[in-house]
Amino acid sequence: MGYRGKLVEQERARELRARGWALQDIADELGVSKASVSVWVRDVSFVPAPRRRAARVRGPSASTVAKQAQIDAMVEAGQERIGRLSDRDLLIAGTALYAGEGSKTDGAVKFANTNPAMIVLFLRWLRTFFDVDEARLRVRLYLHEGLDLAEAEVYWSTLTDIPVAQFGKPYRAKADPSIRHTKHPRGCPSVVYACSRTHRAVMGLVKALLSSGPDLPG
Repeated sequence: MGYRGKLVEQERARELRARGWALQDIADELGVSKASVSVWVRDVSFVPAPRRRAARVRGPSASTVAKQAQIDAMVEAGQERIGRLSDRDLLIAGTALYAGEGSKTDGAVKFANTNPAMIVLFLRWLRTFFDVDEARLRVRLYLHEGLDLAEAEVYWSTLTDIPVAQFGKPYRAKADPSIRHTKHPRGCPSVVYACSRTHRAVMGLVKALLSSGPDLPG
């Protein structure tokens, strides 16, 4: 729909801009991004009005409240539809997850993700359907310099139930000065299980899953 899909917000934004409102205040009022407001009002003449601090502490706009209510409702509906995973559900879900995010290179099962829930789901699947030697599981962290490595290792060790002693040397990336706050303060873990037989079994499931649907055009 693009910018044309929010005609009411556009008109309101133009009205507020003509009254001297700042771009950020308009964005906060309408529950949209500042970038969208900038595009909508770029040809509107205005005289800046004095900004009042009190205006910035007002509650969320009606559109923001409605958006969050819809998100909450969809999450609840999704939980009801998925329910509790059976063993078959978990087998298929884990296979699909690995098909999208796992390493396809022969020799080792590797899965990296910053989302803790995905790491947990992957390990639950791996430990449920394969004969895993826990002592051979490894984790390697990708973590920006300046972030707390010890805290990150404890966090991921607790989450994965893999001892810190089995963590490899981390990759410490240089922080990007153009980014104020990192989105991943605990870094990105890569879980590795070096076993060719297990990896081939995993890829067998992946190929079976991807070939189970309608034939692809040649």
